[in-house]
Amino acid sequence: MKLFIRRAEAALIFLASFVLAALVVANKAAVSAYLAKIGLFSYPLAILIFAIVASAPFSVTDAIAVMNGVLFGPLWGSVINALGLVAAAIVGYVVALRTSKLLDIEANVARLPAWARHFRIGSWQFLLTVRIIPGLGGTIATQTAAALRVPLFRHIWTMCAIAVPICTVLAIFGNGAASFVEARVVQPTKKYIKDHRPHLNRPAPIPNASQP
Repeated sequence: MKLFIRRAEAALIFLASFVLAALVVANKAAVSAYLAKIGLFSYPLAILIFAIVASAPFSVTDAIAVMNGVLFGPLWGSVINALGLVAAAIVGYVVALRTSKLLDIEANVARLPAWARHFRIGSWQFLLTVRIIPGLGGTIATQTAAALRVPLFRHIWTMCAIAVPICTVLAIFGNGAASFVEARVVQPTKKYIKDHRPHLNRPAPIPNASQP
């Protein structure tokens, strides 16, 4: 009974973190709009949101990393992503301590490519190598680190060594894409409307009733 309760607790934590991250990503537009209008409070909140998404199992942070670049610019967007990743590494490790029993670590490791299993499980080389694998790699690395009680610092730096450069590029790309759309689409459209407003606002001619 005690084992069942522990497994149920772990499953609930696992599911709740995944659902919360999925809701944030699914409502990215609303989250972005809210962050844009709350001023300085948007910075710590953006870090918290990124940490929630990045710490969830099987989560994809690309959309949030790009969103931060669009909202805060390439520099502060990258800083927010980096701080969010550090917080996510800590939160993910703590959560994985409770949920690692749900996953068969040995079975998951056995499914990894041979080159990923070349290093000792739990070593920094292993954690770095596994995180390169998209999707499942990050979750396996975190769950393995927690199951083997790998030092927290090793878990944090191996996660950030892979994720920070990727999220920095995404922040810069997001800001660049937003600037491109603003310069090439939004501003020309506003200029066109401004230049042609008298014509656009001119009422349509009323047909002459005497004409057939």
